[in-house]
Amino acid sequence: MASAVIFDMDGLLIDSEPFWAEAEKTVFSALGVELSEALCRQTASMTTREVTAFWYQRFPWTGRSLEAVENDVIDCVDALIRQHGAPLPGVPEVVDHFHGRNCRVGLSTNAPHRLIATVLDTLDIAPFFHETSSSEHVERGKPDPAVYLSTLQKLGVAPADCLAFEDSVSGMRAARAAGLRTVVVPPAHDFDNPEYALADGKWRSLLEFSEQL
Repeated sequence: MASAVIFDMDGLLIDSEPFWAEAEKTVFSALGVELSEALCRQTASMTTREVTAFWYQRFPWTGRSLEAVENDVIDCVDALIRQHGAPLPGVPEVVDHFHGRNCRVGLSTNAPHRLIATVLDTLDIAPFFHETSSSEHVERGKPDPAVYLSTLQKLGVAPADCLAFEDSVSGMRAARAAGLRTVVVPPAHDFDNPEYALADGKWRSLLEFSEQL
């Protein structure tokens, strides 16, 4: 049994993809950006800063700085999470399980730092987490391992003693590159992606949790 666990956030603890899609559509469309499904798929694993730069390069706008637009998107997502956010199946039970066994519990996410508190508070699981890290405060986001290494350092645990839970290929790569055993809980449309063969376990939801880990 691991002595520590690190969770991803978006797509694992909360189904935030619809919130991000709605926020980006609202903010970027108002700036004259023509969002297409094909291009939106390319931005799925990017940080908010990277997404903003991505659209600016293709549809340059005037009157608003990239930083201001990035903050507009985050503000919109924050409001949507507070209004509609709910934990994905199994989240409260799994988080409570590890906390109850005196495991160190952390979070590593590509999401902006200020959304971490919004999500954890909205899902009513904030007291269970000892440390959190956002890619905002490291040099590179996932799939780079930096955001995992940051949380490991804060938790004071070695990678070999820590288990990661992720929902994406880029997140899995980040956790594995940091030296963590990794369980993936992919979305249904990506569940059969052969790249997940690199994970130490693959579940359809956190309800499949097993203490054997």
